[in-house]
Amino acid sequence: MNSKMSNKTKKILVTAGVLALVVALIVFNKVASKRGKVEVFVEAISETFEISISTSGELLAERSVEILGPQMVQGRTRSLGRGGPANNMRVQDLRIQDIVPEGTIVSRGDYVAQIERTQYENSLRDARESLQRELETLETRLLDSAVQLSNLRDGLRNQFFAVEEAEITLAQSQFEPPATIRKAELDLEKQKRTLDQLTRQYERREAQIGVNIIRQNDRVSIAETTIEDLEYFLSQFTIRAPSDGMIVYARDRRGVKRRTGSSINQWDLVVATLPDLSSMLSKIYISEVEIRRIAVGQEVQITIDAFQNRTFRGSIISIANVGEQLPNSDAKMFEALIRIRDNDPALRPSMTTSNKIIIDTFNDVISIPTECIYAGADNIPYVYLKNGKRQIVVLGISNDKNTVIEKGLRTGTQIYIIPPENRETFDLVGQELIPEIRERILSMNN
Repeated sequence: MNSKMSNKTKKILVTAGVLALVVALIVFNKVASKRGKVEVFVEAISETFEISISTSGELLAERSVEILGPQMVQGRTRSLGRGGPANNMRVQDLRIQDIVPEGTIVSRGDYVAQIERTQYENSLRDARESLQRELETLETRLLDSAVQLSNLRDGLRNQFFAVEEAEITLAQSQFEPPATIRKAELDLEKQKRTLDQLTRQYERREAQIGVNIIRQNDRVSIAETTIEDLEYFLSQFTIRAPSDGMIVYARDRRGVKRRTGSSINQWDLVVATLPDLSSMLSKIYISEVEIRRIAVGQEVQITIDAFQNRTFRGSIISIANVGEQLPNSDAKMFEALIRIRDNDPALRPSMTTSNKIIIDTFNDVISIPTECIYAGADNIPYVYLKNGKRQIVVLGISNDKNTVIEKGLRTGTQIYIIPPENRETFDLVGQELIPEIRERILSMNN
């Protein structure tokens, strides 16, 4: 019996507890509902009003010393033009085999990077082998030429003797019959013609051999120059700092930083730079929609992500005339450079910047948050006032947060940030401003 009473008592207590919890929740909801009806207001204020554009950017040095990769000797290898090793030096990409970490402080002459040498060492070996072949060819041609000219000179000497012999024979035939004399004359004439032919043949051959020797000497000279150029070219494959400074990796035309494994070419030999940290720029990109709003000389407020508690002053010094398509952007973007006036030794290239470009400034104007302004189907703007009125207002310029109120409000007026629940009861005031508002809307549409 006691056990049954005990179970029954437990059920009653549990039921009472559940009812008490439900009542508590109802009471809590009512209290919370009343607390949720918080009426938040904002005050119309008179202050300096700014029109601005905000965009992110990146720091870079205004001036810097470029650290260049290997450069070919100008002028000496241009005469080759036959696709030989030296000609290839001007067209093939060079790969960065090693480079010191970005941000390394270096002194003049310190090691910076190493360019892959294997390809051009092979070219140098081939060039030396080519020079050896050209020298052997030159030596062979000189020997052959000496033998050929010696034989030709022997033939000339023999022919001189033949002419002299024919002259003696003719002289001795003066008392012979006319036929014998005539025969001697013809023989002398023949020997003289032969001598003349051999002389011209010797001169032509001597000239031909001279041209061939000159050409072969040129080939030897070209091979020697190629070796000198390759040796000079390879001597630059170990890149050293041209001056003191901090290493900053260069970017290729796609904006990608060069590092170990990257390539350079004859049109862009910059491996890294040594920036002048005394004069820094913030590079930004402005969309084609807003580019007409900015101009050289406009003031800019700059904050650095690494120094959030500091604001730097600057001004726009250049704006690109041609836009470019950037990754993850549908619109064309125009590059602009901002010179930072308040310099700091702690600023470093590639730091992220936040840039606020001041387009225009208006003093002593009344402004309110744009979110407080509403409009009906007739496009007439109005705000809800704390005094229970729905006030029509004439709008002025806006920025990304606030809007200037030209007519309809006074400084200090309390305005609802969000529409009040009983807004249907608010009386509409300021109807005398409607004609001016409609006239402005009409002029804008035209």
